[in-house]
Amino acid sequence: MDPTVIGEILSVALFAGAILALLAGYPIAFTLPGIALFFALAGWSLGAFDLTYFNSLPLRYWGIITNEVLVAVPLFVFMGVTLERSRIAESLLTTMGQLFGSMRGGLGVSAIIVATLLAASTGIVGATVVTMGLISLPAMMNAGYDKRLAAGLICASGTLAQIIPPSTILVFLSVILQSAYSQAQMEKGNFQPDTLSVGDLFAGAFIPGLMLSGMYLVWVLGNAWLRPSSAPAVPLSAEQKRGLARKAVIALLPPLLLIIAVLGSIIAGVATPTESASVGAVGALLLMLVTRLAEHFSRAAGPQAVERTLFRFWIGFVALLVALSAATGALGLLTLMLALLLASLAAALAIGDVRRALSATMREITRSSLVITAMVFVIFFGASVFSVVFNRLGGDVLVGQLLGTMPGGATGALMMVMFIMFVLGCFLDPFEIIFIVVPIAGPILLKMDIDPVWLAILIGINLQTSYLTPPFGFSLFYLRGVAPPGLTTGDIYRGILPFVAIQALCIACVWLFPPLATWLPKVLYG
Repeated sequence: MDPTVIGEILSVALFAGAILALLAGYPIAFTLPGIALFFALAGWSLGAFDLTYFNSLPLRYWGIITNEVLVAVPLFVFMGVTLERSRIAESLLTTMGQLFGSMRGGLGVSAIIVATLLAASTGIVGATVVTMGLISLPAMMNAGYDKRLAAGLICASGTLAQIIPPSTILVFLSVILQSAYSQAQMEKGNFQPDTLSVGDLFAGAFIPGLMLSGMYLVWVLGNAWLRPSSAPAVPLSAEQKRGLARKAVIALLPPLLLIIAVLGSIIAGVATPTESASVGAVGALLLMLVTRLAEHFSRAAGPQAVERTLFRFWIGFVALLVALSAATGALGLLTLMLALLLASLAAALAIGDVRRALSATMREITRSSLVITAMVFVIFFGASVFSVVFNRLGGDVLVGQLLGTMPGGATGALMMVMFIMFVLGCFLDPFEIIFIVVPIAGPILLKMDIDPVWLAILIGINLQTSYLTPPFGFSLFYLRGVAPPGLTTGDIYRGILPFVAIQALCIACVWLFPPLATWLPKVLYG
């Protein structure tokens, strides 16, 4: 048999074998390279694969390790874990629930707003869903909310972390699609290819991410209007109303300042997206230190004294930022943030109780950040082995021929890839889908003159849906693990169905109106 035909048969078997092994529960970090090596040896024995192709792997690994864009991944992970440990999410959820709870659907509205803020400051789906499941879900069920509506909106709003920047998914998409975009342009004869940066994807995802959050809000408020019993109001007591404005300032200002620092440093041009990740890491540390110091100095006088201390600090800090920005610009603001961090750190280290608590917290933060970052990069290394074997067996040519013969041309090919990714999302993790499907389909789609930013945002929203789709939607498992006894798995599955439809509607809107994804990057970067 012709070695080319043998290679194509093995490439199809390789793809199917990897999917089946992942469905069987084997770790992706070992499944992708293990299956790939097995088929590489099979291809070599049949004359369809040359083992010298593996000589390119060291250079690939070196490229991954030294890629400046990917430096943002551990920094964003560190930022998210730090915010999770600093209890900012709990404060936000409690305060926003009281702020909006007196209106019909108010608790649901507050959960979506908080999830949007956390998505723009942490980017960790699991932490957001678990935190809201522990705090907002019991509050909504005690208030008489429809339990399916409550479960669905918590699962769905928690997934906003995957599309609202900064997002680690978008960072990896930018790296993979940049390589695919350069390859596609050079194959078309353009040897000075345009670039695709993570900043382009952050800007492109901003409007669709907020639009999706807005769609969730409309759904919750529509339920509250059409079915008042599904999302009733929660009257506040006089005690709860006391000092609510102050609590709102303390809860909202820190994450808003962090979001402005990270995204504003990119827009102002003082930091690349990778450098903005370090701004976010420094800012998250600063928020945690300020909170710990305020608690230490005011704890003896009671919780209200802590609130007053934090309120005065943040109001003063914002006033100083405004004055400094007028005098020195964005660079001066970053200098102030660094100086304040060093001063806070020195104060924390000088106080025994704070130093010991901070040491224990930092051990947890660094351990969690290391584990998450190592897991993602080991998967990326394994995906490189899979990609080399699949392409050298002729799988890329086979996929190109398949997509090229789809009815409808580029539209039909893109629709097929999006459908495959949606189906895989019912069973696989978004990172698994990115590392398997995008390197294969990306170059082929981009050769069809599909806008890379538009393609990336469509993929991002599609992958976000994978967190919700049964049977293996990860948000469903996160919520199931912390849900009260009155909420069944069936309630959670039925509750997310409207939100999956909303995400499909968002994909359709971006598909039909590409400027939703491409307008802002062009305005910011030309």
